[in-house]
Amino acid sequence: MLFTLGIKRAYQAGVPVIVVGNISVGGNGKTPVVLALSDYYQAKGLRVGILSRGYGGNSSYYPRQVLPDDIANEVGDEPRLLAIRSGAMVVIDPVRARGAEYLVTMCQCDIIICDDGLQHYALARDAEVVVMDERMLGSGLLMPMGPLREGKWRLGRVNAIVHNRSDGKTPLPESLNSAQFAMTLTPGHVTNVSDTAQQLTVAELSARSPHAIAGIGSPERFFKQLTSMGVTLQSANAFPDHYAYEPNDIPKNTVIMTEKDAVKVQGFCHQDCWFLPVTATIDQRFFDIIDTTLSKCGYEIKAKEKG
Repeated sequence: MLFTLGIKRAYQAGVPVIVVGNISVGGNGKTPVVLALSDYYQAKGLRVGILSRGYGGNSSYYPRQVLPDDIANEVGDEPRLLAIRSGAMVVIDPVRARGAEYLVTMCQCDIIICDDGLQHYALARDAEVVVMDERMLGSGLLMPMGPLREGKWRLGRVNAIVHNRSDGKTPLPESLNSAQFAMTLTPGHVTNVSDTAQQLTVAELSARSPHAIAGIGSPERFFKQLTSMGVTLQSANAFPDHYAYEPNDIPKNTVIMTEKDAVKVQGFCHQDCWFLPVTATIDQRFFDIIDTTLSKCGYEIKAKEKG
């Protein structure tokens, strides 16, 4: 309210800022959306900066640029995953305005994509995206009585809603006036955690009857994805989102996990641990809407000539 009334001023980064968040607690699948936006704008030749709070990490300083070789316990699992997968500049800072300034002044970024931070109003934004999964609004009550950070009215004020659902539906009423899109998560190659040059086919993985582990917002979604691919699981072990794994949490024999889990256990897991990367596929209209929104804010997004 203080920011809405103008009593507090939000930091203006001077470059387009896109926030990918949600109105409920827990992981809903924001990371694949952030990666999809990063790929889209990098393909246009823009220098992309990704800003994260660094949840789950314990860095001794901020702002901090995240490198692929950093330790997840220091920088957070999602920021390390983003640094490995995106090829963009990834910076963590719980003070997002300070992190955004670093991305612009020190990293010379042309555009900033915020991983979470929809309710962090100290940083001005030009486009907002909400990601939702099958849990939708839960009880519909605000914390601590329910899962919502803000009321459902907030959904009508964002530019796009991306639904991370296995049924491909966009179930919210059209009266929200926010564009809705279904996201499909396409699995990649089964990859060894310790040596990413090693890969397995789905048939080879299934023949080993792997144990599955997942420390994400909705572990059951990962387990269902594996079984739908034809993988026969010996066990499926769910852990809390952002869980800090220890060696004895990892079953013996063949283990399959999410890429988010892999970045946390890479330093101590055994040699028969594998992960399944996924890539988001979203209708082109989603990206067109974000471009149009940024254009209305005075930013004309045009592809830069490479070289």
